[in-house]
Amino acid sequence: MTKNRLYIILVIGLLMSSFSLVAQSDRQKELEAQRQQKLREIKQINALLFTKKKEEKSTITLIEDINYRVNVRKNLIRITNEQANLLTREINANQKEITSLRTQLQELKDDYAAMVVKSYKSKSEQSKVMFLLSSSNFQQAYKRLQYIRQYREYQKEQGESIKLKTKELQELNIQLSKQKEDKQKLVEENRVAKRELEGELKQREVLMASIKTDMGKFATQIKQKQREADQLDKEIDRLIAEAIAASNKKVGKKSSAGKFVLTPEAKKLASSFAANKGKLGWPVARGVIKGKFGKTRSLTDSSVEVNHSGVKIATEQNAEVRAVFNGEVSKIHLMKRGNPTILIRHGDYITIYHNLSKIHVKKGDKITTGQVIGEVFTNKISGETLLDFRIYKNNLKLNPESWLARQ
Repeated sequence: MTKNRLYIILVIGLLMSSFSLVAQSDRQKELEAQRQQKLREIKQINALLFTKKKEEKSTITLIEDINYRVNVRKNLIRITNEQANLLTREINANQKEITSLRTQLQELKDDYAAMVVKSYKSKSEQSKVMFLLSSSNFQQAYKRLQYIRQYREYQKEQGESIKLKTKELQELNIQLSKQKEDKQKLVEENRVAKRELEGELKQREVLMASIKTDMGKFATQIKQKQREADQLDKEIDRLIAEAIAASNKKVGKKSSAGKFVLTPEAKKLASSFAANKGKLGWPVARGVIKGKFGKTRSLTDSSVEVNHSGVKIATEQNAEVRAVFNGEVSKIHLMKRGNPTILIRHGDYITIYHNLSKIHVKKGDKITTGQVIGEVFTNKISGETLLDFRIYKNNLKLNPESWLARQ
């Protein structure tokens, strides 16, 4: 194999190694962002769900809250483990790089030392002059002069290479020390998280044992709640259908496809709403998503399936409800068996705020982003303060979690 070909292979190998390290570094940043998010979520859970005395909550609600925190903590542990494992791979890669750099540095120093010795033996200006004068012709003398200059330049470059390699080696050693510290910190944090998880699992076990004989009754209650939720879904579907029909009639249009016929102004508002996907402000100042969108398993009894058409946001007592975007109050609905609901229209999008105790707006009001429109109801039996928040496009249910900004 020629020297040039070997050099090309070495360069490609170094580039691939560099790309791999960059990718790992990006993944590490992504994981750290996820870990910080989970830490913030646990902090919010503790502040909103575990600051009151246990006696103020029903056992079922307490079990649900513990299960919720357990799931978040498990995710935190998983993410931290992945971070630690990635750091281990990065540490190993850096250690290999350090070994390679040390070898290269030693070779440079050996070459440089040999050049210094050679230069010393022929260092006198007289010997250099004699070297030039002994040339057989002018062309040979010129070439020898060029050689002397190139040799000096090469010595200088070798010296600079040694400095750069030494600096690179020092930086890698510092980086390696930092990575080892970060890994140790993550390992210790995971130990603490696992101890807290064990405590929560024991607490849940005790609570589950206390209601073991009544599990059938609780399963019946969960199913009853789901039937009530299904009824609410039908009611909201009816309200949206009525709102679409009334709006289309107002603009002199008919639509059998269950969609709003939009005016230019409504189109502009809908486009602006859509552009803010993932950036909408939360409908409450402080909250955690306790009930996720779609079909999930009950936090109390995993054998029971529940279905949410929106998200259930746990918040503090007397929490103010805020509109997430500019719009118009399309409907205020007072259910026979349930708490008030506000529907706000944003072009062909509708945001829905259910389970309120107070309402501060009326139908037809123009609403601005962040405007307080009511307060969340607190269930005196369960001790929960839950806002049922939903987003629709025409009559299509959307996952609100995808639209709200990260807290």
